[in-house]
Amino acid sequence: MKILVTGAAGFIGAHCTLRLLRDGHQVIGLDNFNDYYDPALKQARVRWIESQAQAFELFPLDLNDAAGMAALFAREQPEAVIHLAAQAGVRYSLENPRAYIDSNLCGFLNILEGCRRHPVQHLLYASSSSVYGANQHTPYRVQDTVDHPLSLYAATKKANEAMAHSYSHLFGIPASGLRFFTVYGPWGRPDMSPILFARAITEGRPIQLFNYGQHQRDFTYIDDIVESLVRLIPLPPKADPDWNRGQPDPASSHAPWRLFNIGGQRPVELSEYVALLEKHLQRKAEVELLALQPGDVLTTCADASALEQVTGFTPQISLDDGLGRFVAWFHHYYSHIDKDTVRVNGQMPAPQWRAV
Repeated sequence: MKILVTGAAGFIGAHCTLRLLRDGHQVIGLDNFNDYYDPALKQARVRWIESQAQAFELFPLDLNDAAGMAALFAREQPEAVIHLAAQAGVRYSLENPRAYIDSNLCGFLNILEGCRRHPVQHLLYASSSSVYGANQHTPYRVQDTVDHPLSLYAATKKANEAMAHSYSHLFGIPASGLRFFTVYGPWGRPDMSPILFARAITEGRPIQLFNYGQHQRDFTYIDDIVESLVRLIPLPPKADPDWNRGQPDPASSHAPWRLFNIGGQRPVELSEYVALLEKHLQRKAEVELLALQPGDVLTTCADASALEQVTGFTPQISLDDGLGRFVAWFHHYYSHIDKDTVRVNGQMPAPQWRAV
């Protein structure tokens, strides 16, 4: 198939692009290479893809560029769209909320308009476990309410699901929303805990555990995310003729629209997560325990039964195995780059990183 992947130079997007190329698909990539974190990491991911598979078309385009997005869809006319680009991060949304509106709402509208004007066989788009917000019922089911988001980031992801449903209803666009749970692995974002913690532990700096380390997270290894995603591509949702308007199922519809959780289904307390990271780094962490931060969810745990029912697959890689693979990549990557170029939110981390 000819598949448009947005955020193709991002963490999940790069892994997804490589898998699609290896599977024989034609990939049209899109990424704006913004400076939320150092674009050099995105450029390195692109080089990694091309070293493992082949060159592919990659357009440096912002989702919020309506004219540019319309021209891209008209010219390329993809058969499927995997929409992974977004302004990510819960805490950054407290500082720069407009970035989330521009990218996650206006940008997603441009994706939907492209799929409307040039119909696709399947639109798959990234949602997030963050949509469950204040919901304390675990494991999270796709049938659960998501009416109380705890951050603007989560609110934009909830809005994406509603926007996609309206376009599925009005224009028949087959759309699958994918609620990812704490994705980690090689080539991850430098603002996420695996790289933040691994760098601090290696350098002897303290790591900060909020909520006094009592958070639980359903960590999901990147390969399991990609496997789930590629299995869903040839399985676009269909309208459910038995959908009950009197007792509506929030995860399906009379329109060709569906939601899936993609998570490991094995929540782990952060203290256990740090212990496994220490094991693979072969260094002890200095831990600073802090109070709960605004926007944080206490516990995440996926019920991925809907995914298994449709694809026959659920995430399988253990946190121990996954962190081992991550640390092997971490040592290799951070010993081969200019460490002074690594930036998060456009700012240099302090103290400066040095080679392992």
